[in-house]
Amino acid sequence: MQKEVKNFEFHNPTKIVFGKDQIQSISNLISKDKKILITYGGGSVQRFGTLDRVRKALADHTFGEFGGIEANPTFETCMRAVELIKNEQFDFILAVGGGSVIDGSKFIAAAAEFTGDPINIFAKGIGSGEAIKSALPLGTILTLPATGSEMNSGAVITFKEKKAKVGFGSPFVYPLFSILEPELTYTLPKRQLANGITDSFVHIIEQYLTYPVGEPEFKMVLLRVYCGH
Repeated sequence: MQKEVKNFEFHNPTKIVFGKDQIQSISNLISKDKKILITYGGGSVQRFGTLDRVRKALADHTFGEFGGIEANPTFETCMRAVELIKNEQFDFILAVGGGSVIDGSKFIAAAAEFTGDPINIFAKGIGSGEAIKSALPLGTILTLPATGSEMNSGAVITFKEKKAKVGFGSPFVYPLFSILEPELTYTLPKRQLANGITDSFVHIIEQYLTYPVGEPEFKMVLLRVYCGH
């Protein structure tokens, strides 16, 4: 029996800068005429010196900071960053963190240039699902490998009042570059690293699981692994 051949095209415009001490390279990756907003989450990037290294690398640039992006970034928090960008005229976003920080920064980048209410970027009963036509340029420094957000065009945002997590995607929110320093993962707690490995595994295997081949037992096993049971 002849096997079905599935054609596809793949294009990923994100430049990956991998290796030791690569944070310093951001000074050459971002034009000096850009006003940069550094986005990050909790205190780990401060405690372990990552943020200080970023500040040092950007010594010849103009930059500001926005911290506090949650795990499962919320629409409300991200909109505060959008307001800051508009008030202070930032024109480049540098996300320092894991998938949540990068997801939130993607939405911030799109919302900052969106015409009308940015809630309409989302569909599924949240907004009208309007197309994104532009976004601020975005770069990332990854501290937690898990979701692949550092090199894709999708993100998931949480709406607290609606108790919903809704995704969106656009070619305009691909990061221009992503810094991947393996040493940054050394600062992670063992549980967080294990969560990241599990997350990566599930994101890969779900490409098989979402294909309609009917393997309910296997799906249930992986669901239990993912949920920690």
